Amino acid sequence: MKELPIIQKTYDLIKWYVPILNRLPRDHKFMLGDRIIKSLYGLLEKLIIARYLTEKLALLETLNSQLDLLRYQTRLLLDFELISRKRYQHVAKILTEIGRDLGGWIKQQRDKQSVQNARIDQKTPSYETPQKSVPSNRPF
Repeated sequence: MKELPIIQKTYDLIKWYVPILNRLPRDHKFMLGDRIIKSLYGLLEKLIIARYLTEKLALLETLNSQLDLLRYQTRLLLDFELISRKRYQHVAKILTEIGRDLGGWIKQQRDKQSVQNARIDQKTPSYETPQKSVPSNRPF
């Protein structure tokens, strides 16, 4: 089975980013560094789980906010001068690509859900009471 690009990008980001985060100064490593690492692993786990779910939309939408948190946490590393601008730009670029892929996946799931809802609406029988015919007083 071929990996989804979003899963591969997240995996590659973890391989590249975690060793850098593990070298942060002690006072930042155990707070910000560990939070970012846990978020990255959580993101990868949930993306893999979402791949196999039939109802993906709710999980994907929560991942979108988790990705936004990662962006802010990474920006804090830059603001605290804990990573170079070049490394920040690299991480920001990958997070943007993951976000774009995630946004596309969310859009696909919303479109799919809309189509399914439309099909259900078409198949659902109408339970309206039939109109009774009123006899007319016209001669035949």
